[in-house]
Amino acid sequence: MRLTLVRNATLLVELAGRRILVEPMLDDARARPPVEDSPNPRRNPLVPLPFPAEDVVRGLDAVVVTHLHKDHFDETGARLVPRDVPVFCQPEDEEHLAGLGLDARAVADELEWDGLRVARTQGRHGHGELAEELGPVSGFVLDGLYLAGDTVWCPEVDQAIERHRPRVAVVNGSGACFVEGGPLVMTTADVREVVDRVPTVVVVHLEAIDHCLETRAEVRAAVPGALVPEDGETIELPAEGY
Repeated sequence: MRLTLVRNATLLVELAGRRILVEPMLDDARARPPVEDSPNPRRNPLVPLPFPAEDVVRGLDAVVVTHLHKDHFDETGARLVPRDVPVFCQPEDEEHLAGLGLDARAVADELEWDGLRVARTQGRHGHGELAEELGPVSGFVLDGLYLAGDTVWCPEVDQAIERHRPRVAVVNGSGACFVEGGPLVMTTADVREVVDRVPTVVVVHLEAIDHCLETRAEVRAAVPGALVPEDGETIELPAEGY
């Protein structure tokens, strides 16, 4: 298995002979305004893509969209994602994605696609009422790879790990937040919880959006057991079990 971090939570996953794009955020740098109520307002994305957007979407077998926030599925991603590959999503987003002409396939619990098990998991995009306001978010498991999505450490994530026993987890770090309220995604303390339970943990969602606060250096120092790739970096993982 190979994981290539494009930028933020956008990943190219090469798994069992398939090329899968996760979270197609492909806008040019500074194409969008700051996140509303960001503690550090700057135009987003903060950094450019490490390679052309057209190269990111070339030769895809499938796409995974965990939810529709702009830092996971933006206008350029919506325009460039091929219309002839399945786009796995949560049920709440199927109608919107299908309306764009995409081959949207909602995953209620789990399904099999081309010999690959695709399961959807639950999460919490923040704490308390804020998580409710930000709407439903999901994670996905592709065989032994767990894509946690935009979630803090919570019972739903613990249950997903217990149920699916992934060998690799990709988690969204940075402790992103608004001016008021707690973290919206995992902090380094949350990442440690995952590292304690999953053999290999990859931390993404860093240094690309203005309300993401924890840096790569801070995550590496606080959680040395996690892998923290740079934009454009590919991580090779053992083929055993895939």
